[in-house]
This record gives sequence, structure tokens and C-alpha cells, in this order.
Amino acid sequence: MTQEPQTTKAPAQPAPNLLVDLGPLGVFLLTYWAAGVWVATGAFMAATLAAIIWSKLKHGKVSVLLMFSGVMVLFFGGLTIWLHDETFIKMKPTLYYVMVAGILFFGTLTKKPTLELVMAHAYPELSQRGWHLLTRNFAWFFIGMAILNEIVWRNSSTGFWLGYKLWGALPLTLLFGGLNVPMILRHSATVEESSKPSS
Repeated sequence: MTQEPQTTKAPAQPAPNLLVDLGPLGVFLLTYWAAGVWVATGAFMAATLAAIIWSKLKHGKVSVLLMFSGVMVLFFGGLTIWLHDETFIKMKPTLYYVMVAGILFFGTLTKKPTLELVMAHAYPELSQRGWHLLTRNFAWFFIGMAILNEIVWRNSSTGFWLGYKLWGALPLTLLFGGLNVPMILRHSATVEESSKPSS
């Protein structure tokens, strides 16, 4: 009996939640330009907490990455205001990237791609091989982003660093995600299954 060819289906991706992802950063930027870094840090903390609460009320849960990022924002933001030293809020992205990269590398070493835990809904048909490659790729990407954040904040003004966060770090992340799409399509479960020889 001849098998009907299976059609390739691209992985489904959820619509970006700009309010949650970019809202706190936008509040940080606007408040910084209006009132300076200390007020902006407090506003950033409040906006991040509001994003977490909104996500809980809207979706009934808070994503692991949002909660992780929120805890770090509140911790380093608190240190920034308490010690009156903006270094802490600038170092937060570096430590965040390094910690996430460490978690992802751990997942690749233990053969349990940790990225799948937070992005399974985005790529429901991605095979285990695909998850392994995607986790590895993003682990190295976050290491690169940590290094880049250190270079920018240590060699530029606070205003330039904030601009980089919006016009540099975010586009780089989106670009890197787009560069991984061909690999994701090659390793989707439907494609791998259809490529197997029929018995």
C-alpha cells in the first residue's frame, strides 16, 4: 500500500507578548530620560513586578524565564538603589545571560534539553535532536551576549547602554532566533519521519 506523502508543517510560534517583554524596558528608558537612573531603576522594578502579576492574571501562570528575570531585576535593582551604584543594574544582564547559558549547557550535557521546558509550546513538532541543537546554539549565544553587555556598559555612558539594550540586544536576539529557523524546520518531527525509508 502506497503511503501518502506527508506535508511539512512549520513549527507554530506564539505571538510575541510585547507588553510583558518590552514594557518594563520601555518604562526604564522613558523614566531614565525624564528623571535619571535612580528613579528609572525603581520604575523598572515596579514595571517588572506588574508584568509578572499581569502574566499570572492573564494566563494563569508565569513563565520560568519571566520569573527568573523578574527576581534578578528586583534583586539587582534593589542593590542599585540601596548602594546608590548603577553598576549593579548594568551587571544584571551579564549575570542573567551567564546563568541561563549554564542551565542550557547543563541540559545538553545531561541529554535533557532545558530549552524545551520553556519553549515546547512554540515548537511542538521539534525532535529531540532539534531541541539539543537549539539548546546548544542558544547557550553559546547567551555567552556571547554576556560578553557584549560587559563591553558596552564598561565602555559607554548609561544612556548609550540603555539604547543598546533596546536597539542592539533585542534585534540581535530576534536575528539569532531567525537564523535558527532552517535548522528547526530540518529537525521537525514530521520532516524526520517523512525522510525515513518506508518499509
